[in-house]
Amino acid sequence: MYRIGQGYDVHRLAEGETLWLGGILIPHAKGTVAHSDGDVLIHAVCDALLGALSLGDIGTHFPDTSVAFKNIDSKILLAETNKLIKEKNYQIVNIDSTISAQRPKLKPFIPEMKATLARVLNIETEQISIKATTTEKLGFEGREEGMSAQAVVLVQQKKQQ
Repeated sequence: MYRIGQGYDVHRLAEGETLWLGGILIPHAKGTVAHSDGDVLIHAVCDALLGALSLGDIGTHFPDTSVAFKNIDSKILLAETNKLIKEKNYQIVNIDSTISAQRPKLKPFIPEMKATLARVLNIETEQISIKATTTEKLGFEGREEGMSAQAVVLVQQKKQQ
């Protein structure tokens, strides 16, 4: 059996904050404001994985009201989400994602983001697509007030042995 999940995340940008995307630190004058490290890409992927199996959302499993998740590395949240998927006897077929941000230009960082996500999820980089786009200076992303990410995942139930 196959299941599809979709995820979306947004974080405000501010000077003096760090910018984590796809599990890597991106050099930039602004970073995300968040309870965790604010990695919009990983958060969207987590939501997509959880949604594929009707397991709620990232806030249900890792609430921003909990001190346990304050400043947490989102790669930990992704690894924990992947454990939940495996406990349900599913595996990731592929992930397709898009980051919307006016700046910085993200294309040079995509290979490292893919490698990082693949390592955390124990899948091949070819199973992960990460795209980056601007909004042509429109909306909150275009005004550099925030950034967003969307992800769609396909998971497959493992065959019983």
